[in-house]
Parts: sequence; structure tokens; C-alpha cells
Amino acid sequence: MTHIRFSRGSHRPTALAPFRRPAIVRAGKHLYWGLLFLITIFSGCKVGQNYQRPQVSLPAEFRGAAKMDSVTVARVPWREFFQHTELQQLIDRALVGNFDLQIAIKRIEESQATLRQARYTLSPTVQAQVTASTVTPSKNSLNGLSLENFIGSRHLEDYNANLGLSWELDIWGKLRRQNEATRATYLQTEEAAKAVQTQLIANVARGYFTLLLLDAQLDIARRNLVLGDSIVQLVGLQKEAGEVTQLAVEQAQAQRQMAALIRSQLEQAIVIQENGLRQLLGDMPDSIPRSTRLEAFPLADTLLTGVPVQLLSNRPDVRASEMNLAAAHAQMGVAQASMYPAFVITGSSGFNAFRAGNWFLLPSSLFYTVGGGLTQPIFGRRQLKTQLEIARVRQEQAAIQFRQVVTNSVREVSDALVGVQKLKEQEQVAALRVSTLKGAITNAKLLFNSGMATYLEVITAQSNALGAELTLAEIRQQRLNVMVDVYRALGGGWQ
Repeated sequence: MTHIRFSRGSHRPTALAPFRRPAIVRAGKHLYWGLLFLITIFSGCKVGQNYQRPQVSLPAEFRGAAKMDSVTVARVPWREFFQHTELQQLIDRALVGNFDLQIAIKRIEESQATLRQARYTLSPTVQAQVTASTVTPSKNSLNGLSLENFIGSRHLEDYNANLGLSWELDIWGKLRRQNEATRATYLQTEEAAKAVQTQLIANVARGYFTLLLLDAQLDIARRNLVLGDSIVQLVGLQKEAGEVTQLAVEQAQAQRQMAALIRSQLEQAIVIQENGLRQLLGDMPDSIPRSTRLEAFPLADTLLTGVPVQLLSNRPDVRASEMNLAAAHAQMGVAQASMYPAFVITGSSGFNAFRAGNWFLLPSSLFYTVGGGLTQPIFGRRQLKTQLEIARVRQEQAAIQFRQVVTNSVREVSDALVGVQKLKEQEQVAALRVSTLKGAITNAKLLFNSGMATYLEVITAQSNALGAELTLAEIRQQRLNVMVDVYRALGGGWQ
């Protein structure tokens, strides 16, 4: 390490003092201009390449997209996408009370504080210090004899008040790269919070649709329970007339008991689902108001998807992954710069005296020191090289994760799009099946009354119709869910 140093202080004058002071002043001026020259030359230096987004191979359009268009539903604010009043109110409450989102916001505040501190990284450090001490060495010590000969006393006091300065010149861009990493980390937390919001909105909507599904299935179970009562009554009359056996009565009762069991299970599931949705809102368990029915909730048959490249700017999780990559890239620059020489300027100025009465006596008690140090790492047990290797590996990992997130995003959109198409077809088929099986129940009852069908045929028709109605309700709910999936997968919900 090379040091350049000069000082002025309250020292005992000597015969050479008048000749030393001009030389010190000249050295200080030379040091000033030399430092200014170094700052000017090296202020633009920065080790490592600036961050650039890696090339990602994306298809021209999503698989299953109805048509290629640059317009995407992801740019639609969530309040316009979900226009149902009750659902909007639930989402509003979730955005305020959800615990995961609150934690994500606190992480943003934490990153903001770090970012504010990072703005001062290039500034010098200034500290104030005031000290006072007294020393009484032994008479038989060298210090004691020296003090007695020098000041006529073995008692020495020292009073010091000064401002100290330390400033590392960012010659190789290490501090600037660190600032880049801090800013990228801050942006990552912002995008992560947006990703939490998009997922939260999707979860609230899906939870609400699940409640509508359970309501619809409960209505189906109750209707089948009423139907089961009529069949039990009818079979009982047939038994009294001697047309069927007790086995027929027991089979009809078992079918009715199945409908009652399904009703109880659905009532339990509704309470659990309401409690879960309340948890998303940050509330205690309670009921969820809903005035609409599953079949009445509007569906969007066609959703504009845009092109895959828009995911890089629309999806918060993709942007968060890219900011993680940018931070890792900057940290690699920090590790590279740490292997180069570090230049630190230090200085201090204040008042120093060995008597309290002379502490602030000007100019005798005034002193100042200025120094510069250049430190080049030579052997540090391979720590710096290891840090660089680790930083490079982490940067490569972040690049792989970024490509993974992008690929997964395209897949999620494609999966949701095929769901939009195929679930519509499935709902049409399921609706026809329900209509057919309801007719089968009516025909089976008429044939049973006329003695042309057995009780097993009636019970089978009722069981098939119950299952078909439950399936139709599930497909309807899946269509609502996949509509939400397309919106979230494209990056909608954070606007």
C-alpha cells in the first residue's frame, strides 16, 4: 500500500519548522491536483459488461390462440375484466387485507430503504470525534523519564476534537455495480408484489366461482333428494300392492340416502370454502354474500391474447425474474472489480492540545492530516477468485431461471387457451346428456308405473341424472376458472 501524508498540528516548534511548512503546503497542492486528475481519468471506468436481456426463443403466436393480434386482455384493468359487483368488492377487500400482499408491500419498503442508502455509496464518510485522556507513567519507565525531561511533569493530558473523512474512489465501478444490483433488487421486489396481486385476484375469483359451484351442486342434491322421496313413496306403494319386494324398497331408500349424504357433504364444503375465501381477504371465518347463480355468471368465449413476446413486459413474475438476473449480473461486476486496486482517501482536521486551556487556541492547536492509500490484493486465500466464480455461477443460474419462467408462462397461456375451447364443447355435450337423462327418469317412472320397467331402472336413471347434473356444474365452473387463468397467465391483474 502506498500512502501520501502530510499534517499540521500543535507540536512543539523546532528550528526547522519555518522551512517545512511551505514544502507541506506544496505537497498538499500536488496531492489535490493529482487526486483530481485520477478522479477525472477513472470516473468513467467500469469493470464488466452492462446488462442486456438474454435472447429468448419465443413462438410467433400462442398455441391454441383464435387469431394473431397485438392487442391483449392483460392490459385490461381487473375491475373492467371482473364487472360483477360482489366479486369486485371481494377483490377490493383482499387487496387491502390479504396477509401475503401486505408482506410483499413491506418487502418493497425494505428495498426502498436499501435503495435510498445506496444513493450515498459514492459519497465520502465523515465522522466527528471528541476524546480526552490523562496518563501518569511510572517514574522508572522510559515514558516517565521522557515526560519529566520534556515538560517537567510525569502527568500528561491530551484533548482532541476532530472531523475524520474516508472516501473510496470508485475507479473500477465496484460501487456503481453495487448500486445497479441494489436497484435491480428493489425492482424485483416491486414486480414480485405485483405477481402476488395477480395471483391473489385470480385466487379470489376462483374461490368465488367454487362457492357458486357448490351452491349449484347443493341445489341439485336437494332436488334429487325430493325426487328420491317420491321414488321411495312410489316403490312403497308397489310393495303394498305386492308388485315388488322389500329389496326394491331398500334400494330406493339407499338411493335417497346417497342424495342426503351428498347434500351434507356439500353443506360442509360450502362452509370450509367460505372460511378459506375469508382467509384470502384477511378476515375471520364467516359467510360470503352472493346473490348470483353459477349459470347466470357471464362468460367470455373469446379473449385477446396478443403475442408471446408481450409476456416479457406484461407478466410481473417474468419481470421479477429478469430483475433477479440483472442483479446477479451486477454482482458479478462487483466481484470482478474487487480484484483490482482500491484507492481510498482519508483525512482529518480539528483541535489537539495537551492542556485543556490551550485546546481551542488558534492557530497553535489546529491540525489536519490527508492521506491516500492504494491497495492491490495479492494473496487472500483465494477468497476474491472464489467470490467471482460464485457470482458467475449465480448469474448463469439466474439466466436459466429467467428462460424457465418465460417458457412456463407461454405454456400456461397455451394450456388455458385449449381449456377455453374444449370446455365450451364439453359443456354443450354435458348439457345434452343432462337433458337426455332427465327424460330417462320421466320415462322410467312411467314404465315402472305400467309394469314395463323395474325399480332398478328407475334408480339407475336417477343416479345417472344426478351425476350428469353435478358434472355439468363442474364444467361450467371450470370455464369460469379457465377464463381467469388466461387473464392471469397473460399478466393481467396488477393494473
